[in-house]
Amino acid sequence: MTDKENVLNMPNMDNIAKVTKPANSQPPIVLQELPSMPTLLGKAAFKSGTYVLGDPLPGLNTQINDLVVNPEHLRAYQELCGFQLTDKLPATYLHMLGFPLFLNILIQQDFPMRAMGQVHLRNQISVHHAFDIRQPINMSAAIGKSVVTAKGLEWDIDVSATVDNEVVWSGESTFLHRCKTDIPRATTAPIRRDGEPLKWHVGADIGRRYARVSGDYNPIHLTDITAKLFGFKQAIAHGMWSKAKCIAALDKQIPDAGYSVDVTFHRPLFLPSDVLFYSQQRDGQQQFSLFNKPGQQAHLEGVIKETSI
Repeated sequence: MTDKENVLNMPNMDNIAKVTKPANSQPPIVLQELPSMPTLLGKAAFKSGTYVLGDPLPGLNTQINDLVVNPEHLRAYQELCGFQLTDKLPATYLHMLGFPLFLNILIQQDFPMRAMGQVHLRNQISVHHAFDIRQPINMSAAIGKSVVTAKGLEWDIDVSATVDNEVVWSGESTFLHRCKTDIPRATTAPIRRDGEPLKWHVGADIGRRYARVSGDYNPIHLTDITAKLFGFKQAIAHGMWSKAKCIAALDKQIPDAGYSVDVTFHRPLFLPSDVLFYSQQRDGQQQFSLFNKPGQQAHLEGVIKETSI
């Protein structure tokens, strides 16, 4: 999967076909332990597929029980993304921890598309309840809704984490499978950026550093040479590292639970880069965006909203 150029801020419902739910849910694939990410990525590289536009996606789902957070791994993640070193789980940590569940779905023969090349458009995370990180966590991932847009099929993977039979965290990631459709392109509103930005330098090695912590050794993030093999002029940062970095900059303003963080990815963040981080309170929400150094192109935009617990 890639974080290449996003095509829409959000779907314009006047310019898309109807939302489609997946086919009947299949029995879950129950994992006894998290599989090796390099092994999964190797299988994904050779996974082929032929998707027929209009067909519902299969109701694939996978789960794992009794995951326990490794405190040393948590600290490494916090340091890499800029979070404070506490027992508070960053909103994005469980997404990273459960990412092998995503890939395990994509490499199934019933999944009708190539695993590699799916474009990560949006990511929504909700932190419902705080919990003791020493408690075991059950996680599940399943194919969610899909919709045809101007650029192809947008489809979701829904993930949830439970502790003591209570959902403590959930996420929805939207991907794009590029294919021809008869849906006209929608116009997009310009992304607002107000105030004085923070200026960050993102080093050329951030993709390799994030890969060592997350296990996501997708070649597009590692070196310019490997990224060029997949059509990129340079290596690009992981989209979820960029999201985590933005959330970390606002961490002191975020409660322990009862909030959501929604992000739309727009353009790849090539490595190395200098970027501008904007944030502002508007309409009771914390809005933020990440732009390139000239301030002309947005890498992502997001919003943090309080939710009822």
